[in-house]
Amino acid sequence: MVKSAMPNEEETLYRLRAGDERARIDKFLALALPDISRSRLKRLIESGQVRIGGETIAEPAYRVKPGTEIELSMPAPTDESVPTAQAMALDIHYEDSDLIVVDKPAGLVVHPAAGNLDRTLVNALVAHCGKSLSGIGGVRRPGIVHRLDKDTSGLLVAAKNDAAHANLSRLFQAHDIERAYLALVWGTPVPAHGLIEGPIGRSPRNRKKMALVTRGGRQARTHYRVREHLADSCWSLVECRLETGRTHQIRVHLASRGHKVVGDPLYGRRQNRGLKVLPTNAAEALMSWHRQALHAYRLGFRHPVNGEILEFESEPPADMRALIAAGRD
Repeated sequence: MVKSAMPNEEETLYRLRAGDERARIDKFLALALPDISRSRLKRLIESGQVRIGGETIAEPAYRVKPGTEIELSMPAPTDESVPTAQAMALDIHYEDSDLIVVDKPAGLVVHPAAGNLDRTLVNALVAHCGKSLSGIGGVRRPGIVHRLDKDTSGLLVAAKNDAAHANLSRLFQAHDIERAYLALVWGTPVPAHGLIEGPIGRSPRNRKKMALVTRGGRQARTHYRVREHLADSCWSLVECRLETGRTHQIRVHLASRGHKVVGDPLYGRRQNRGLKVLPTNAAEALMSWHRQALHAYRLGFRHPVNGEILEFESEPPADMRALIAAGRD
């Protein structure tokens, strides 16, 4: 339970008291402060912003005793860490005072991170929305409730105020969001529709990749349906609907069934290996294709403030449509 929150120019100080049961400090804070993302709380713990009895607690797994007094410091943003406004063309499908739905192009990073400190979707949203953009997501990712990979195109919703952000986050946590993707994959999934499930975590062999794991990881569920057979059945156009939203979920789940996303540089096969089996038009189109053929084409949810049902659809970008068309020739 939050006893108090005292903001000033340098930080916001939260004072909390633990309940009647022992609990991990990260889980306790996540329950006590639901408007702050779990990933940000973990970063705050690890950076020494949590104290108990004057002692810094930097281990997220630290177990808090019942009745313990806890202090959490939330540093105020600095000019160096706040994303700068950078005007870019945005394909806006919907916007009001609470949220904005955009169609993200492939190649655009969602928020600043190492290697991509600017020219991201967040920089464009800061320029478009100004100071209204929600800050709950953290200093570097204001307004961001969910993400798409850099080279995945499609629909994404961002919050413009903290109330909308908190409510949208709850919808995502409750899996009460409709999210559907179109993927061009190698081969033909059998059966033609079904459910792929299994926990996803960091690959023990390659830390840059995710994988289905037997220990740890987070449960993931992907419903799929084959829409069309292409390129003499070398490819299939598959619709995927997410129950959960794990990192690289669709790419990992499809690859686990032997149907890697066409062009996927991380989980897919090298392009040259598939050229010999493809019809001429498809092979030529693949030669100039250098990203995963994955598009978030449908997004539906209940408005976080007024409760209205919102539904949006987006056709794949021109380059992906051309790749699909080449498979039909």
